Amino acid sequence: MPEDWEHGGFGLYIHWPFCQAKCPYCDFNSHVVSQIDQKAWADAYLSEIARVGAETEGRVLRSVFFGGGTPSLMDADVVEAILTKVRTTWPIANDIEVTLEANPTSVEAGRFAAYRDAGVNRVSMGIQALNDADLKALGRLHTAAEAMEAFDVARGVFDRVSFDLIYARQGQSLSDWEVELRRALNLAVDHLSLYQLTIEDGTAFGDRYAAGKLRGLPNDDTAADMYAVTQNVCSEAGFAAYEVSNHARPGCESIHNKIYWKYGDYAGIGPGAHGRLTLGGTRYATEAPLAPAVWLSQVLKTRNGDSGREVLTPKDQFIEFLLMGMRLREGVDLARFPNSISNILLNKINDLNDLNLIQKQNDIIRLTDEGYPVLNAVLREMLNA
Repeated sequence: MPEDWEHGGFGLYIHWPFCQAKCPYCDFNSHVVSQIDQKAWADAYLSEIARVGAETEGRVLRSVFFGGGTPSLMDADVVEAILTKVRTTWPIANDIEVTLEANPTSVEAGRFAAYRDAGVNRVSMGIQALNDADLKALGRLHTAAEAMEAFDVARGVFDRVSFDLIYARQGQSLSDWEVELRRALNLAVDHLSLYQLTIEDGTAFGDRYAAGKLRGLPNDDTAADMYAVTQNVCSEAGFAAYEVSNHARPGCESIHNKIYWKYGDYAGIGPGAHGRLTLGGTRYATEAPLAPAVWLSQVLKTRNGDSGREVLTPKDQFIEFLLMGMRLREGVDLARFPNSISNILLNKINDLNDLNLIQKQNDIIRLTDEGYPVLNAVLREMLNA
């Protein structure tokens, strides 16, 4: 009988923690440094792949995702060494997806052909906005023209190209966003990630907001209207939402991200990387030290980049399963956790179904169009049952 993680598959996440500059809205584990010993970092990644590979021997690897930070600052020969090691460590799916996140600067665009030759077959570009004023306000180092130039290079090199945009920005009106979104869809290849700007504690934007200095943000009603326009315009253009913030042409959804959302297993390698691994019938949450120097030193000295592993109880797993899976348009199959569904939760599901916030068909539950904008509230209701 297959293990539960096999419903989602198995993927590998590689975290590259370095950036040229720290964006004021970013709460990811990213760092600005003057020099990087790329060979030392390559050695550490290869060591960790060997360690995790020994624990997960024989699994078919469906995806590799280089995230960050700014992975397009990695030397191409480091990417090649990692992917060569990956191919000798696990059986590889015939349709394996190998994604690398990139910033759209001319310097990094020149690396695209080398990344393709190394084995990368999909690029995700952090464009974020299509005008220079907003790019500057977001702390981005590229101009709109540079972004378009890099994007043109990317789609000439790769068959699969995604890019990110942020909406509900300072001073942005509903009509501004619709115009920008339609322009983005005219450019898009097969996938778009469209995120509402969120103000996170511990970021430069968070500090400014707390001090009352982050002005011009759209109010909640306008932001909700922007979300609705996003869904309608993308759907009309053939880029339906398959997840809360992700839109794709049919068949072009991100394999790697769907492993997360379908609650598969994934190995997380690199500073601050998290993973979920089922080993010997027990599911573990793994994590690594946040500080790049600490992680690198630990791996090179001890050959183990984990800072800890936590056994996930069936209840923990069910909560994560709902938190991740309800983001997907296809919803979740409650039959995967039959012993976790109490009568109280079933009553709550029926209540939400009556309110037309979720749709229940046998064991499958999914959000309705009315439920998607209030996903967090729906989840709170379900998890507080």
